Amino acid sequence: MDNNVLVPKPHRILSMLKHTSTECTFRVACDDEPGFGQFFMLSLPKVGEAPISASGKGPGFVEFTIRNVGLLTQAIFDLQPGNSIFLRGPYGNHFPVKEFENKDLLIICGGTGMSPLMTTINHFYDHPEVCKSVSIIAGFKNAGAVLFRDEIEKFKERFCMITTLDNEVQEGFETGMVTAHIHKIPISSFDDYNIVIVGPPVMMHFAALECLKCGAVEEKIWVSFERKMCCGVGKCGHCKVGDTYVCLEGPVFNYAKSKNLLD
Repeated sequence: MDNNVLVPKPHRILSMLKHTSTECTFRVACDDEPGFGQFFMLSLPKVGEAPISASGKGPGFVEFTIRNVGLLTQAIFDLQPGNSIFLRGPYGNHFPVKEFENKDLLIICGGTGMSPLMTTINHFYDHPEVCKSVSIIAGFKNAGAVLFRDEIEKFKERFCMITTLDNEVQEGFETGMVTAHIHKIPISSFDDYNIVIVGPPVMMHFAALECLKCGAVEEKIWVSFERKMCCGVGKCGHCKVGDTYVCLEGPVFNYAKSKNLLD
């Protein structure tokens, strides 16, 4: 049974960092190193299981930024450091970060869509010499929904960073959807570049269209699908879109393919 990929194993919670009233980052003891944008299946016995992308990684740990929205996440939020959570994974493909090096990079994220991008952003923060430039547009519903506040301030020191609130006016933030600010990034002047978009499906759709209007080409845009993946290994079919198993071929897709993935 130890070699069964569907059997989760217990991992100790090392720390918990609360971001908002409904979001918290859990640091979990784990020696498995996920690729940029990969996900794990997190579970608690007799409660449930759900796919969660890694938002951080380091020697001996992996981090998950979780929103409390249901029975499983409520049970996870009731845990304390020292308690165990069950993991299996990592699963899926990952952002082609090596292909991003020595080029301009634009990252566009909405709400919790910033979480699966944190390992990528931190990679380029820690290694600024490997990327020509990094621009980030991060949008949140309101000030109470802003994630990674300390990290955002840190990123502003090294990257071109725009943070925006959908409908609120507050110091330090722009106002409006992320699509309203894409034109501020000189995409058409980039010689070689990549664009990464992660967030709700509607947001990714319109952000990609806006990038195309600003001179981007489809093959330079990458997205990550958030779907209900139950097995993680392409057996159950819950994440299947047409002939594509998101848990196997994704969750990261090039936009040239993802634009045709319709339920």
